[in-house]
Amino acid sequence: MVAHNSAYSAITPFHRSIPAVAPVTAPLPVPEASDIAPATADHQEPQVLATVEWLFAASIFLVSGPVFIEAPLVRWMPALCTALTLALVMGGAWLLDRQRWQIWGSLLVGFSWSWLAGSLYWGWLRWEPTVHLPMEAIALPMALIAVRSRWGRIGSFFYLGSLLGTAITDSYFYLVDLMPCWRQAIAAESNSLQAVAPILHAALDKMYTPWGLGWAALLAGSLLLAGLATGWQAKRSGDLAWAVFSAALLGTLFVDGLFWVSALLA
Repeated sequence: MVAHNSAYSAITPFHRSIPAVAPVTAPLPVPEASDIAPATADHQEPQVLATVEWLFAASIFLVSGPVFIEAPLVRWMPALCTALTLALVMGGAWLLDRQRWQIWGSLLVGFSWSWLAGSLYWGWLRWEPTVHLPMEAIALPMALIAVRSRWGRIGSFFYLGSLLGTAITDSYFYLVDLMPCWRQAIAAESNSLQAVAPILHAALDKMYTPWGLGWAALLAGSLLLAGLATGWQAKRSGDLAWAVFSAALLGTLFVDGLFWVSALLA
């Protein structure tokens, strides 16, 4: 006899009873990331924005602050000023080992590279303006390596932004032939502060020419545009590294404006 897999028996025409089978229920859908992201973002966004604002303000201070702190100190105690670099690096490394303060540790390490370059140049080499930019770029290899890693990336962007701002400022000195005034001002400052005023006025005479004003507008506009563009990139992407890069560029523009006002008031 052959068994038939049917609802009817092979011998009788009566319908066989088939045991009830429990219905198969489909698995519950897994919520997509987009379903929960808005709520998470709503809780995190104010904190992130606060961090960006504080980082931006701190970066501008770290660009302009050395004008008032490092510059007077390095003239009288260049060795001490240079040695402070080690304290800055150690403090930054200590913060980097603590997850809550890693961002600030990275920024401090990047600032220490700028501090070291400023200490070496303004402490021992300030009489020769042509070595200013090479000395400021002393940490460029380390910064480029750190950009590719998570360790110190934010600080590297701060240093690179400061270096780019310095390069643009030094380019103006070359283009308008202000390097002789630089040398004379440094030499005169060692003897008498009153001797600096005529040199600064001579520099302003070169700046107030069509050539000088044209290059000032072009380079200052480039700094401003680059600072605003990278700031927009930071806001769009949420990348804090671009925020400090933007602040470093805009801070350089602020420092340049301070020097211009100082020359006017001399």
